[in-house]
Amino acid sequence: MASEQGSPGSEPTPRKRGRPTGAERAQRRDDIIDAAVRLFVERGFARVTFDDLREEARVTKRTIYADFADRSEVFLAAVERLRDRALAAPAEHHGLPEAAATIVFALHSDEAIGLHRLVIAEARTFPGLAERFYADGPAAYIAALRQRMPDRSVDRAEALFALLLGEPHRKRLLGLTSAPTRAEAESQALAAIAALGLR
Repeated sequence: MASEQGSPGSEPTPRKRGRPTGAERAQRRDDIIDAAVRLFVERGFARVTFDDLREEARVTKRTIYADFADRSEVFLAAVERLRDRALAAPAEHHGLPEAAATIVFALHSDEAIGLHRLVIAEARTFPGLAERFYADGPAAYIAALRQRMPDRSVDRAEALFALLLGEPHRKRLLGLTSAPTRAEAESQALAAIAALGLR
């Protein structure tokens, strides 16, 4: 997982009375997203209501609606959060090997695999969700890789992204293997970069 914060089974942050601080609002948003990921993966996108989410996240509906208009927005917020954590370092301090390893580590995580399975299952019913998932997820990772390549080639960035997923990702989707360690992610990333002659 890109981050172990808010992993399934974790307890939401205790609430206190009064107006929440910016940090508390951010934590509540994370709690809602964490709860949504658990419910979506367990029940499917269409079967999760805001009442379910309110109960799982231990917040009010008003708190949820303060950030999210519907389920799609919550789902996409989970995709965006994963991406933002994976690509947090600026390009000048995060070269191609580091970015590639972080992408492997993030996209082979339990959270990412759960979201990927979910969007595949729901793509026909919710094509707009699938389109946004691709734009906010894979397309953004490919753009980040391209930015770190000397020739800025779209084709080579797409090829590298495909190798960063590859058979290990397929096995993860099928539940045949567990999430890689950071060292395993780095090894896969370096092998993919070498296969394309990028180092």
